[in-house]
Amino acid sequence: MMKLSSRLLRTICLAALLGAAPTIGSFAQEAPAPEAAAPAPIAPETVVATVGGEEITEADLSFAAEDLAQDLAQMPAEERRAFLLRVLIDMKVMAGAAEKAGMDQTELFAQRLNYLKERALRRAYFADAIAGQVTEEAIRAEYDAFVAQFQPAEEVHARHILVETQEEADAIKAELDAGGDFATIAQEKSIDPGSGANGGDLGFFAQGMMVPEFETAAFALANPGDVSAPVQSQFGWHIIKLEEKRQSAPPAFEQVAPQIQQQVLMRVFNEKVEELMAGVTIDVTDPELKAAMDAQDAAQATPAEGEAAQQ
Repeated sequence: MMKLSSRLLRTICLAALLGAAPTIGSFAQEAPAPEAAAPAPIAPETVVATVGGEEITEADLSFAAEDLAQDLAQMPAEERRAFLLRVLIDMKVMAGAAEKAGMDQTELFAQRLNYLKERALRRAYFADAIAGQVTEEAIRAEYDAFVAQFQPAEEVHARHILVETQEEADAIKAELDAGGDFATIAQEKSIDPGSGANGGDLGFFAQGMMVPEFETAAFALANPGDVSAPVQSQFGWHIIKLEEKRQSAPPAFEQVAPQIQQQVLMRVFNEKVEELMAGVTIDVTDPELKAAMDAQDAAQATPAEGEAAQQ
């Protein structure tokens, strides 16, 4: 059975918090200017319904939305508020019935209530002390550091025609040398299902992205328009045409901002949890649980840490 490291478990915990907490704003792009003024936000204390004299507020709707995020994702946006209100009405009625039956006086209920309280506090702390630190300035600073360390690499934009035999490849090369159009021949004869329909176009690629034989031949072409001799790889025989060479550039901020945002959030989350855990005494009294947690802690070391320990 696969064992999960405590680092992976913490990632899973973060994913759960992200699913329940208010959405962190995207810094990838600015929102387009609205055609009309957006409606004013509804105050949390606004009453949207009463059930037997008890109020249901806008805040209650937002709390329910956190708990039912997965259910809401499966339904049209215009139906969600009515769905949430129906859930809250049912909740009020059933909670009242439970109280009349004395279910709120049991020890089990007290334990459940304490758990729900701590879960709510955890979410609140995450939203304020952790997610609140993932600002646009922090995301852009991370991006700027990435750009500063970026090392350009040569990329080529190429087309290819793939056939099964050398005889076919030689015949196509002769046709190209006689003035045949590369893209047209690729559409007609290439057996590569991915690029054939696009005239053999593979777009830009860097070293290490293609099989070695193909890559060596593609990067050896010097000038746009150059066509290689037939090249064999594990997929068959290729004829390659160079379209363009360039030095790679770092992706635009808008392209990578969501990924950087998650990286910063994960780092802040880990740092904050480690800070909170420092000096806290944890005593796991269940021996099986303790053994499982010890195993997870042992698996947490990264390969680099493992290599250092062996030296």
